[in-house]
Amino acid sequence: MFTDTHCHIYKEYYEDIKKILENAKECQINRMINNGCDKKSNEEVLKLSTQYKNIYGALGIHPENVDTYKEEDLKEIENNLTNPKIIAIGEIGLDYHYTKENKNRQIELLEAQLQIAEKYNLPVIIHSREATEDTINTLKKYHVKGVIHSFSGSKETALIYIKMGYLLGINGVITFKNSKLKEVIKEIPLENIILETDSPYLTPEPFRGKRNEPKRILEIAKFICELKNISLEELSKITNENIKRIFDI
Repeated sequence: MFTDTHCHIYKEYYEDIKKILENAKECQINRMINNGCDKKSNEEVLKLSTQYKNIYGALGIHPENVDTYKEEDLKEIENNLTNPKIIAIGEIGLDYHYTKENKNRQIELLEAQLQIAEKYNLPVIIHSREATEDTINTLKKYHVKGVIHSFSGSKETALIYIKMGYLLGINGVITFKNSKLKEVIKEIPLENIILETDSPYLTPEPFRGKRNEPKRILEIAKFICELKNISLEELSKITNENIKRIFDI
């Protein structure tokens, strides 16, 4: 059995969430960590984690929402951290892909959420896009552990994050034809990765172009097994042990 450690299961994307969970179970995906990214999605993460036994939640403000979030949104996150189904602060981080003009505000928002994670001893789920240096320098300031979501960097960057105590979240990007990630993962011990879909985004080959969902973890797992020449059973065992090191799940 596998866990989808990063997805966005919201009604905005899925009309029948129960069917999505059934599809996942049929493909040996027995748990998922649903990530919030703003006030609205955090509220839905809370609701779904209460409604479904196998959905856990992470609450956070995504860097793309830095110009619209309110301080009360951070307080609301903090107020819900006693909920046993909320197991991380995420999705949080830095994203300079569209603009760097607000990068100082992004760093301030990230630091505010890292402080919450440190205060409550919770792991973080980190989004970093075209912001590797600032991400590393910011994370080094705090005593937190967690996951580098949708990792697609170099081996050198991977080793820096690993040395800092982070796991690498590997998703459908590894299956893309022009992705260099497969060469990096060939050289990284499996004890340093976990699997994720980022549903509804980043659908793996050969389903690219279609809406993603947690059941596609199985396609990612099969690809990695072929890459590393191991069985699905072995990959399941290793990645589940990795998850236990980071998350209270």
